[in-house]
Amino acid sequence: MILDSWLGREPATSDLRHVVLGTAINAPAAADQGEALFGCGCFWGAEKGFWRLPGVVTTAVGYAGGSDPRPTYERVCSGATGHAEVVRVVWNTAAVGFSDLLKLFWECHDPTQGDRQGNDRGSQYRSAIFVNDPALLSLARASQQAYQEALTGGGFGSITTDVRPDQSFFPAEAYHQQYLARPGSRPYCSAQPTRVPLGDFPGVDYRLPSGVWDHYDWNVSHCVLRSDNTPIRL
Repeated sequence: MILDSWLGREPATSDLRHVVLGTAINAPAAADQGEALFGCGCFWGAEKGFWRLPGVVTTAVGYAGGSDPRPTYERVCSGATGHAEVVRVVWNTAAVGFSDLLKLFWECHDPTQGDRQGNDRGSQYRSAIFVNDPALLSLARASQQAYQEALTGGGFGSITTDVRPDQSFFPAEAYHQQYLARPGSRPYCSAQPTRVPLGDFPGVDYRLPSGVWDHYDWNVSHCVLRSDNTPIRL
């Protein structure tokens, strides 16, 4: 999913390191790492939710799922490119399972809202999972079915999440990367969690202890904004 478009940003993002984790945000996933793209509304708050999760190696925000080969923030926000705002997540597969990442994904926003999340409206804010590994894609779809059943039981409508393979990732401009951890940033997150938990599903492999999820209290308005920036320690 990593393209040479990293080199096309100004200022260049080709050598940026994660503001919180200290890792290179553009490095390809290693043999013992997984990689996926998640769209959960505005990518500022979504990225913070993922970088705090134990076992995550690095995160970066960008665009995926559209047709423009060189999307920019302005063009994506115009709706002309078809891209979604996404978070690229790379994780240590021995430390955290894709199932744990899916739990955070489904629970951190409302995947039934279509082309919006909260007050943010437009196809760029749609719910999305883009992953190239067939096994991970199968898990994503299985979790979606299970979460749909849970949401239906809670009175919600149909999930609109865009789940697809083979979608290229285009990094966002440097000032968007780890935005909420930067001095002077505007605390903002449009996500509207349903407060419905994801349970088990076929192939599930939760690896994180249950106490991790105490750090994400979706009953609290703008939970991600109210937490600190540091990764959760086990």
